[in-house]
Amino acid sequence: MENAWKWIIERLTNFWPNLIGALLVIWIGFKIVAKIQKVVEKAMIKSKTDKSVSKFVASIINFGLKILIIIAAAGMIGIQTTSFIAILWAAWLAVWLALQWSLSNFAGWVLILLFKPFKVGDYILAQGEEGTVDEISVLATEIITPENKRAIIPNGAMANGNIVNFTAQTTRRVDINVGIAYDEDIDKSRKVLEKVLENNKFVLDKPAPWVYVSELADSSVNLIVRGFAKPQDYWNTFFSLTEESKKALDKENISIPFPHRVVHTVSWTESL
Repeated sequence: MENAWKWIIERLTNFWPNLIGALLVIWIGFKIVAKIQKVVEKAMIKSKTDKSVSKFVASIINFGLKILIIIAAAGMIGIQTTSFIAILWAAWLAVWLALQWSLSNFAGWVLILLFKPFKVGDYILAQGEEGTVDEISVLATEIITPENKRAIIPNGAMANGNIVNFTAQTTRRVDINVGIAYDEDIDKSRKVLEKVLENNKFVLDKPAPWVYVSELADSSVNLIVRGFAKPQDYWNTFFSLTEESKKALDKENISIPFPHRVVHTVSWTESL
């Protein structure tokens, strides 16, 4: 018994310092790794690398360095590193198999990064959702809608579906439909609306704006007011043109008709 106690005390005496040392290595190592991750991410962003790629590469470096630190700490307390690596690999394989459903989303993420149909900050329409791209993560793309809602779309669906990128070009066309009465002068109305386009602070000079008759409707002659603006000014241009067109036509006493119906009444005696 005396020899057994001596053996236990000796083991504990040797184990606890090693355990404390291993915990210190993990604590200090993880803090250093976090700083390395931030430095790598900032350096990649400064080199104009895509934000999503920067985050992904930095997270991979973070994960790999932490695994090395844990393996080193395990060796300090007497765990065979080869066995420990085998256990970690088996655990990683189990997690990977459990997440097979997400492989299509990961593949979609890779395709998005390679072909770059959009980037963070772009205004897009995809999978029935429209808004500004806030984040492109490994499994999903997050969009902030005009109503300030967060839409999360799986990358697999994004990569395989139609995407409309409204900010990919330097300009975006703005169309306003304005109806005038049939007895109004088309040329006069056109000049009034052209003046509205000319005075609007958001409408660009090039490509040149214009006004044309687009339709002879049931109760109105419809004119299309068309101009180009910067993508970020689209809604300001649309709403300001709509308001300014109405005020300008009112000022020139040009009527904007509304649908109406003429009803003829016939008495039953007249119909006999």
